[in-house]
Amino acid sequence: MKTEMDFEDLMDEAYGLPNGTAKLGMLEEAARVADVNGMEEEAYEARSEIVETATFCGYPMKALIAFSWQLGKFDQQPERYDEETLMWSYKWILGELSSFPEVSRDKMMELLEDFGRRFKSFGYSERSYWYYRFRISMDLGDLEEAGNSYTKFRSMDRDFMSDCEACEQDEIMRYWILVGDNEKVLEAAKPILKGRMSCAEIPHLTLSEILMPLYRLGKMDEADKHQPKGYRMIKGHNDFVQSFAEQMDYLARTNPAKGIDVLEESLVLAMDHEDPFAKMMFYARAAQLLRRWADESPGYRLRLPASFPYEGDPGDLHKLADYFAAYAKSAADKYDRRNGNQHVSSMLSEV
Repeated sequence: MKTEMDFEDLMDEAYGLPNGTAKLGMLEEAARVADVNGMEEEAYEARSEIVETATFCGYPMKALIAFSWQLGKFDQQPERYDEETLMWSYKWILGELSSFPEVSRDKMMELLEDFGRRFKSFGYSERSYWYYRFRISMDLGDLEEAGNSYTKFRSMDRDFMSDCEACEQDEIMRYWILVGDNEKVLEAAKPILKGRMSCAEIPHLTLSEILMPLYRLGKMDEADKHQPKGYRMIKGHNDFVQSFAEQMDYLARTNPAKGIDVLEESLVLAMDHEDPFAKMMFYARAAQLLRRWADESPGYRLRLPASFPYEGDPGDLHKLADYFAAYAKSAADKYDRRNGNQHVSSMLSEV
């Protein structure tokens, strides 16, 4: 049987690795060793690292499972564990919840209120509660409620439990994208594009998100400057599947050949991605791109990963596009049923 020394060795090795599947596997093995040996505090430590690693390398379901275990342990013996670290993890989890259509609206709001109650009990500002209410409302398509929450959280002072300014600014950008105000999208993007705000995922996300607003405003020269830089920053990274979708959305209209390169290079990352919303968006934009490319380059055979579950001819791009579109529309229907509106399917209106 593996021992406490094995746990320490596994954790030391994991801490030395970059975020990715290797590190995640090492942390999961450390958690298993801790469980088998009845090492509760060590098991909690390992799962805390799993939540962070899984959240930022494209495995949100693993993060959700590990966090649920943590929250149960904390409530049993809160004096043994650090509430600040737990509340940071709670924020990451709230940011991922809506991606899973099987998580009901009621459950999301229940967890949001639980988060708010805990934040208040620990003496933290309510600003983070209103910020995550803003984000969840956007995810659910409740844009009026999102606007109210936006006004509320922006009226409050930041504290040490607030998300980074760059991430918040990117979410504000997303709000104006959903509202359809392209000028305000650009205004919100300015501090990021000028380099005044950045973090581990910004401007990576922003440079792809800004492409279609620029296109709609007729500013293709500016978009064409951001597109290659944005793609270089995210290429090969599993946690940017939705950004690949945004790249394809723009390139389908301006440079389908380059869009096909993005599709072929990133499909292997999208097909097994744990975030069903990101995968849905990727498949939807792939369908649009393939239809345009089929008209420009008839007979082209798309290079598919060997494990891709498609039995048709990869040279029949229209049928392949139908395959991607059917997947995306089926996923959108699940979100619409959960959300009680047509918010998600309206995002795929061109598919």
